Amino acid sequence: MIALAALLAFHNSFSTPFHLDDEINIVDNASIRALWPLGPVLFPPTDVFSAGRPLLNLSFAVNHAIGGQSVTGYHIVNFAVHVLAGLVLHGILRRTFARPAVRGAVGAAGPGLALAAAVLWVVHPLHTNSVTYISQRAESLMGLFYLLTLYSFIRSTEAAGRVWPAVAMASCFAGVATKEVMVTAPLLVFLYDRTFVAGTFRQAWRQHGRLHLGLAASWLLLAFLLASTRIADRGIGTGFHYSPWSYLLVECEALVRYLKLCFWPFPLVFDYGPDLAVAGMGDLAPRALLLLVLLAATIAALRRMPAIGFVGCWFFLILLPTSSIVPVAGQPIAENRVYLASIAAMVALAIALNRLAGRRAFGMLVVLGAALTTLTSCRNRDFESELRLWADTLRKTSGNSRAFHLHAKALLNAGRVDEAIRELETSVRLRPLHFTFARLGVALFQQGRSAEALPRLEAAVRLKPDYVSHRVNLGGVYFALGRPQDAVAQYQEALRLNPRHVPAHANLAIVLGRLGRFAEAIAEFEEVLRLDPNHPAAPQEIAQLKALDARSLPPVP
Repeated sequence: MIALAALLAFHNSFSTPFHLDDEINIVDNASIRALWPLGPVLFPPTDVFSAGRPLLNLSFAVNHAIGGQSVTGYHIVNFAVHVLAGLVLHGILRRTFARPAVRGAVGAAGPGLALAAAVLWVVHPLHTNSVTYISQRAESLMGLFYLLTLYSFIRSTEAAGRVWPAVAMASCFAGVATKEVMVTAPLLVFLYDRTFVAGTFRQAWRQHGRLHLGLAASWLLLAFLLASTRIADRGIGTGFHYSPWSYLLVECEALVRYLKLCFWPFPLVFDYGPDLAVAGMGDLAPRALLLLVLLAATIAALRRMPAIGFVGCWFFLILLPTSSIVPVAGQPIAENRVYLASIAAMVALAIALNRLAGRRAFGMLVVLGAALTTLTSCRNRDFESELRLWADTLRKTSGNSRAFHLHAKALLNAGRVDEAIRELETSVRLRPLHFTFARLGVALFQQGRSAEALPRLEAAVRLKPDYVSHRVNLGGVYFALGRPQDAVAQYQEALRLNPRHVPAHANLAIVLGRLGRFAEAIAEFEEVLRLDPNHPAAPQEIAQLKALDARSLPPVP
């Protein structure tokens, strides 16, 4: 039933194209092109967003080895991971509802409530960002390992032996190697032990201290992985455009939004962008007060009603790293982060309906599950094209420079250049980034507006002087404006940065030929052929240049 429900919800997600970070993680990720040697797969360059997440990058490499860049295989894996997570969640809930600490509250309805909560969770439209969006396999795969860690711990308390403790530790380490949020798993397992198994923290440590220590040892692996990569490349840290205080204020709104979306999943936003306005304390006061009340109730419940307290801790602890101590300034609000945390809401909802409606709760849960399944299927349609997804994102956000930029990119791919230029100009005005300047400059150049393109591409080079493509594009504009010497300087600098850049060699050869420097131009085209033996134009260009050189013709004006 869980697998069938998930299939009904996500049946139309298997052909959706790559989006956003998929370009970096999959399309342009050279580290996933081969499974051997394993070193580059597990430790990709730090500018890849899957850097520091070796199992995530390995999963992409396996997908690439089987199906290249065909999106279907990636979606099948994402779907399978999600279904497995739902099945493990069902196992956790079924065993938990049978424990003395909960049995009195759910009674004979325990198995049915476990199934209902698991189904509601797997079909929830909030999870489109973690299942339909391929790169967020990071969230769902980590979530699977997170749940498997807890499930294995529960099984280890029910039967003697070393198998389940070993599975729990292996799952915990695997989760850490997938995404950093796994850091909270040892804490929640320890809290589960105290709440549902041992009864007190002291007894939990006395009975299962070795296992808890083994789970906590995964933090050493996390420290190593964080040290091996530059997390700032992924927009993590407060040094971008948020102070610690302003980020905390934004996260007050984020947490309330996450909670609301668990129960009322509308509107769903693919990317909130990095440019969120920081509301004043007056506007945030109601949200902050609600969070304080919920936190206080959770802490109080841990003493008086431990099972309810655990549900509250599940929500807040899982969201704690990205909502406070590890600021994700490049994306302060992201719906994929609620993937695991939303379990608390679905469990609370199923139990509440059972207590309030009794036998009628089953029918209400079926209707609710059908509604969520329909909403998820409808939401998947927004992912069918880049143009549709970013248009939807712009309708639901304001001042989102990244959405304007990527909507413009989709417009360019659709041949709607004039509309794309307007969107790019808006993006530059909101947040002047090098790649936005560059894309705007290239679009203007392709429209024959070289004079307007020039300052944009110069700005791109000024902001990112070591980016080869910016210099190649700027060289093309210089050449079009009758400044060949400046074009040569840009191409030469590009080749200094990357001596194997074929377009830079080819463009430099063309300009040198126009300047009458035939021998140098021929040498550049020969280098093009050495780097790319199948280059379509280089042999013909070399023949023409040799003919011109032999006749000592003056350069073409």
